[in-house]
Amino acid sequence: MSCSSAVRFASGSENIDYNNLTSIGRGFCSYYADKFQGKQCASGEIYDKEKMTAAHNSLPFGSLVLVKNLENGKKTVVRINDRGPFVKDRVIDLSYTAAKQLDMIDKGVVEVEIYLIEE
Repeated sequence: MSCSSAVRFASGSENIDYNNLTSIGRGFCSYYADKFQGKQCASGEIYDKEKMTAAHNSLPFGSLVLVKNLENGKKTVVRINDRGPFVKDRVIDLSYTAAKQLDMIDKGVVEVEIYLIEE
């Protein structure tokens, strides 16, 4: 149910100063399956699996976060535009493309750390 891209960071995390980011937690991350493609997100946007977006239970819509896969060190930046995940112990749901950047498609669920870039 994630929807639109984080335009300023659309190509990934190369423009981020990692030393000034605040960790807002860690936990398990999953991603949206194709069945959500074209459906409305909680923010009113339409989910597009090609966009760099995510669902989080409490961050304001539009917040930018860096998500780091703790298993392989890969990072990506997403914009929050939906609510969820609604599965115990999961802290964020990524769009398909964001999950692909973290190299987590085959596993489905990985442990991540989340850093706040902008609320």
